[in-house]
Amino acid sequence: MFSPSQEEQCAPTKDPIKYGELVVLGYNGSLPNGDRGRRKSRFSLYKRSKANGVKPSTVHILNTPQASKAVNCKGQHSISYTLSRNQTVVVEYCHDNDTDMFQIGRSTESPIDFVVTDTVSGGQEGEETPITQSTISRFACRVVCERVLPYTARIYAAGFDSSKNIFLGEKAAKWKNPDGHMDGLTTNGVLVMHPRGGFTEESKPGVWREISVCGDVYTLRETRSAQTRGKLVECESNVLQDGSLVDLCGATLLWRTADGLFHTPTQKHLEALRQEINAARPQCPVGLNTLAFPSMQRSRALSSLEDKQPWVYLACGHVHGYHNWGHRSEQEPSAQRECPMCRTVGPYVPLWLGCEPAFYVDVGAPTHAFVPCGHVCSEKSAKYWAEIPLPHGTHAFHAACPFCATQLSLTQGCAKLIFQGPID
Repeated sequence: MFSPSQEEQCAPTKDPIKYGELVVLGYNGSLPNGDRGRRKSRFSLYKRSKANGVKPSTVHILNTPQASKAVNCKGQHSISYTLSRNQTVVVEYCHDNDTDMFQIGRSTESPIDFVVTDTVSGGQEGEETPITQSTISRFACRVVCERVLPYTARIYAAGFDSSKNIFLGEKAAKWKNPDGHMDGLTTNGVLVMHPRGGFTEESKPGVWREISVCGDVYTLRETRSAQTRGKLVECESNVLQDGSLVDLCGATLLWRTADGLFHTPTQKHLEALRQEINAARPQCPVGLNTLAFPSMQRSRALSSLEDKQPWVYLACGHVHGYHNWGHRSEQEPSAQRECPMCRTVGPYVPLWLGCEPAFYVDVGAPTHAFVPCGHVCSEKSAKYWAEIPLPHGTHAFHAACPFCATQLSLTQGCAKLIFQGPID
């Protein structure tokens, strides 16, 4: 179903220049059943051996479907704007030696470099949950990178199909700008949020905007697929920054620049932090047995729970081993348990380390857990993601765990973990 990785095809064999990476939120380092070809949890964009970018050239105003078909069959890239049954504007695109283009979407056809499917909230356990009807476009968006320093990356709504065309039908939102060029929006839109202050410990959430087919920035529509566009935001651009989020209505991608990735923790660093916690021999304060975080590989797969697995009472943060008492089943739902240390009642869940380095805003120790899923990362990373409103459905926004996409608690997005050291 999936062809060999186009990521490798576009990477030169000698000292490849990396523009950046797109990482899908909701996956803890890999897809549930493993990364396969172009279907993976992260995609690296490398400078191609030969430029494949395109730029607008000739504009045709056509009054018959036959004429429109003739232009589209010329083998050039083009965008068609159907204004009515009798009038179509076709903008031809010519080769651009200065840019590389990468396409993202649900389609497995060859023009798509990075195949993205709907992210299921908390859906990492076992088999991938099938989506009955995807809301992600088959040719969702394209990222265009300049081939010279500083390798600026820009995002545009919609991607070119196997016929090198983008079609905006009669019902799609489209318009002619004051300068005369045509533009439009895709059905469910491509939303972008640039964090204020970059992707650092001090970063704050930015404002979600919609990106047009030609790369202009607009305020959000009333609902995701409304036919009336938002207002043009002239002071903002479609240039991706380190930490920019791209929402495709079903999956959200994080953009990390090559420089940003250089400052993130590595897998080796995260593994060293795991071993450091385990070397301190944290104990269950009741059972007095030593606890240990599972290996990174087991954490990524959310495999079966281990005997030494740490569990936490999320309402208070006390870390224990697993035990089967403290249920409040008569008064509370089965998920509510009473902490034996402080008698606080709340969810009681296993802890798993966050294994995707791109989601960390610093290299701090894993001291905080997301509520209610129990994924563990650094304090500043946990607090950062707990403040980020991610698009959900057609017009809702809520914070979610970046490692599993579980919606975070409105009252407490993350909890500080309280470990008990060995008594001896």
